Amino acid sequence: MELQGVNTSGTTGASLEVKALQLAKSDQEIKGQATLQLLESAADVPKVSSNPAIGSNVNTTA
Repeated sequence: MELQGVNTSGTTGASLEVKALQLAKSDQEIKGQATLQLLESAADVPKVSSNPAIGSNVNTTA
């Protein structure tokens, strides 16, 4: 009689679940670091021109 569905490699469902959770955590940490880098780089951009007259007159005629 042959048993079907038996995992012969010794890997159980629980260990696969742990590995999947570890990979998800790692992915989340990488994405979090990328988000922080993006926010930090956006903080370096000047928000207001030093000359307030620049951009106040817009020519709308073609």
